[in-house]
Amino acid sequence: MRILIAGATGLTGRTLTLKIQQSGRTPVALVRESSDLSVLPKGVETRTADLADLPDDVAEGMDAVIFAAGSGGDTPAALTDTIDRDGAISLIEKAKRAGVRRFVMLSSVGTDNPENGPEGLRHYLKAKKAADAHLQTAGIDYAIVRPVSLTNKPGTGCVEVSPDHVSGSEVSREDVAEVLERCVSVPEASGAVFELSSGAQSISDAMAHVKAA
Repeated sequence: MRILIAGATGLTGRTLTLKIQQSGRTPVALVRESSDLSVLPKGVETRTADLADLPDDVAEGMDAVIFAAGSGGDTPAALTDTIDRDGAISLIEKAKRAGVRRFVMLSSVGTDNPENGPEGLRHYLKAKKAADAHLQTAGIDYAIVRPVSLTNKPGTGCVEVSPDHVSGSEVSREDVAEVLERCVSVPEASGAVFELSSGAQSISDAMAHVKAA
């Protein structure tokens, strides 16, 4: 299985890329010409393109796509729209035309109600909401993961998932990466939209019941 990863050189993306590689599948890192490839696992295949101007064939030959890119709340509004809204929507459409079987979106808690989020994150959450909404109606199989605050702590392998609201306030990037990797092929993740935090349930058990959580 070949999996295209947008945001592969980011803190979560590089961990995700390694996990996919270790699973025996083939990660393909979507990178810009200026990207620091030294952060990627050794031997990872790359595909050069910019989310601001994606070529039509960017997803050709891929079985799945994971959008793990994110400008965050400190980026100018125009760039946030370019990457988190327009770039994501463009990649969704190109993945659909390429026959990609599943598109996994790394979103954010608070996306359903951006106006209730922290002031500095509201524009970012609005952009993510637009991308999520497009994915849900695009006609491609999908999973949308909405984690709470991310940390760089080692993963515990245990999480809480909920289609409504999780009780936890943080989750490690390593555990998020593991969940994203599972979302590519776990049947129960098809069409799932859920929040994610650290918790007491193993990732395997959580993913097996993600829609009913």
